[in-house]
Amino acid sequence: MASIFSRIVAGEIPCYKIAENDKFFAFFDISPLVPGHTLVIPKKEEDYIFDISDEDLAEMIVFAKKIAKAIKKAIPCKKVGVAVIGLEVPHAHIHLVPMQKEGDLDFRREKMHPTEEQFKEWQKKIVENL
Repeated sequence: MASIFSRIVAGEIPCYKIAENDKFFAFFDISPLVPGHTLVIPKKEEDYIFDISDEDLAEMIVFAKKIAKAIKKAIPCKKVGVAVIGLEVPHAHIHLVPMQKEGDLDFRREKMHPTEEQFKEWQKKIVENL
């Protein structure tokens, strides 16, 4: 059975998409740590990020960099943090998290529950900055 992320890429599950190309897809984490928390995934399902080919992993990081730059322009933050945890969904992914302080990247903290309007507002700002 396909992972939830593969089902998002296939359009079977809705998401707040930020960007995509032929290999990668970026969309909001549905339970973000902070406004603008975005996930970057390969479209090809691979459980462990370090099982991705060197070439594809390099391309994924460059794709994520473009998204991170747009997030930084759109969401007030000092930096965009990067985390690879990968235990909750068996599909490699990179978290891009706007940060004011290091604690903003603490995945043990309580998650946000944004409204559809909040997600759409963040999405519009980030996409405009791509």
